[in-house]
Amino acid sequence: MLVQKCVRAGLRPLRTLLKGTSNSKLSFPPQSFNYGILSQEFVQIFETREKYLTMPLEQKRELYKSEFVKLKDIVPWSEHYEKDNYRLKAQFKEYFKDKSIEGEYPVNEEINKKVAIMSGDITLLEVDAIVNAANNSLLGGGGVDGAIHRAAGPDLLKECRMLNGCKTGEAKLTGGYQLPAKYVIHTVGPKGEKPDLLKSCYQKCLEIAAGEQMRSIAFPCISTGIYDYPQEAAALVALKVVRTYLEANPKNLDLVVFCTFLPTDLTIYENLMQLFFPQS
Repeated sequence: MLVQKCVRAGLRPLRTLLKGTSNSKLSFPPQSFNYGILSQEFVQIFETREKYLTMPLEQKRELYKSEFVKLKDIVPWSEHYEKDNYRLKAQFKEYFKDKSIEGEYPVNEEINKKVAIMSGDITLLEVDAIVNAANNSLLGGGGVDGAIHRAAGPDLLKECRMLNGCKTGEAKLTGGYQLPAKYVIHTVGPKGEKPDLLKSCYQKCLEIAAGEQMRSIAFPCISTGIYDYPQEAAALVALKVVRTYLEANPKNLDLVVFCTFLPTDLTIYENLMQLFFPQS
């Protein structure tokens, strides 16, 4: 029964773990485990994860390593645009003066309330899930990956070690531990401009969120930075996937946040949001 609960929670079965990774080209920790020790470790990870997931909110907030942003304080796109529409319109006009505008979407006020853009630290968001732009090992790295692991604490890495990595374009779920977010959805973006793989990253994350009955999710800019995916091209993929998903599944999510870090990314999203989520 416990193993079944662990599997539903996202942890791999013991018999799968014991197979090791001898056929994998990825670099994982040694897979020579004592069955009794591994069983105990498996149970401990599951129990720790459940402790954080079931902890009263006020008690968990005492564990956060810094200030946090409540879900109710994240401004939806509809309000963001209304408050700053003169600047955004002028910025949009300047941005597209030498570019063609393709694939404009119809106004949908309900969808506009379900998306948000912001600039800052994704680890501060008190949402159901934040997405980690991870590497194939899922064992932490630089950028947002390292920031998420540091903020979540060492238990996140312990759970990630049980997942045996992640293929590019796929996604896996863990607890959020000491993060304000309940969960972390780890996805591995492509290196370079590979739209189908990047599209898959966003789709898989949305599918996991819906499958776990989450209501809010925050994305970083996947594959930009050291993975060298052009910023605008990556944003186009992200926005198209989310717009299409929300049209097809209007009841699945209450809020999808695009959390940028660089000022250039924020500008790109502010402009492209006006194409994918136009206002009346």
